[in-house]
Amino acid sequence: MQDAAGTEELALRAAAGDQAALDVLLQQVRPEVVRRCGRFLPCREDAEEAAQDVLLQVSRKITTFEGRSRFSTWLHTVVSNCARQKYRELKRRAAERPEEIDAAQHVDPRTTSVIAGSRIDLLEALDRLEREHPHLVAPLVYRDICQLEYAEVAERVGIPLGTLKSRLHEARKQVRPWLADAS
Repeated sequence: MQDAAGTEELALRAAAGDQAALDVLLQQVRPEVVRRCGRFLPCREDAEEAAQDVLLQVSRKITTFEGRSRFSTWLHTVVSNCARQKYRELKRRAAERPEEIDAAQHVDPRTTSVIAGSRIDLLEALDRLEREHPHLVAPLVYRDICQLEYAEVAERVGIPLGTLKSRLHEARKQVRPWLADAS
């Protein structure tokens, strides 16, 4: 990916309607988007599909980027939303067609890959956290998965730093036993 200042400039130009800047921006951020989607989704093909969704969303919604926060922060939001949506979609599809899955051929990633299994467990925990405590999801995703700085997360979520730290503590406390039960 190009240097951060260059990417920010491209994003601002794209947000202002510069199609050439948008094309270059999408091309430059694609590898990073695939990598970030891979943090959520254990299967490379699923991560690549989610990355395509991210790039499509960026191209459709770039005009909503106002430059008040960094483009990378805005992109983190799109990545986390698209990756989590892809996971929900995959889960829903699997639930709708359980009879089509041949148990002899179906392999649960939890039993074949610690990394893949832990990602699935994390997505399940995030899904549950969203149902039970929706206000805790964004701080946890931004800080622990996207690895944004505390101040950047607080700005992105629109809450004071102390409130952010409190919500992160509560989110981690909620998720920890769910992840322990899964292993």
